[in-house]
Amino acid sequence: MNAIDIMNEEHKYIKRMLKVVRSACFKILQNEYVNYEDFYSIIDFIKNYADAHHHKKEEKILFNKMVENLGELGEKVINHGMLVEHDYGRLYIRNLGEALEKLKAGDEESKLDVIANAISYTHLLERHIDKEDRVIYKFAQRELSKEILDIVDIECTEYENNNMDIRDKNISILEKLENKYI
Repeated sequence: MNAIDIMNEEHKYIKRMLKVVRSACFKILQNEYVNYEDFYSIIDFIKNYADAHHHKKEEKILFNKMVENLGELGEKVINHGMLVEHDYGRLYIRNLGEALEKLKAGDEESKLDVIANAISYTHLLERHIDKEDRVIYKFAQRELSKEILDIVDIECTEYENNNMDIRDKNISILEKLENKYI
């Protein structure tokens, strides 16, 4: 499996978690008990799998090669598009964590911020993943040389092999939450 196939596969897991997030937020709207541990698990998955594991491969390997080798267009697409969206995602998750803490401390109005940040994250990531799958990855495959793509494959495979425990742990978190919410 090449690097882009691996990243596409990871997108499937992330999209499954987005459904869990939406369902957990809907339970808040239905005035059900807010399960803080589940939200902390969601945040853990997003920080450790979607961001640290998946985005790290994009940012440190694929996107760097695109910026280095595709000139101004590569730089604009990556630095002013994809990386900005990664940062927005991090902001939503940081704000989600803060809202959960306020809610836990008794600020009922923070339910709005929990839902707003969680749903904003899901909307951002749904569009972001679609853009990467349909445009960015295809652009990279079309425009990067075979030699550069081979380097990306080697580096991503090495990273993946050294971090299988992160992948397995987070897929387990996802499956547990799916059984509860989906």
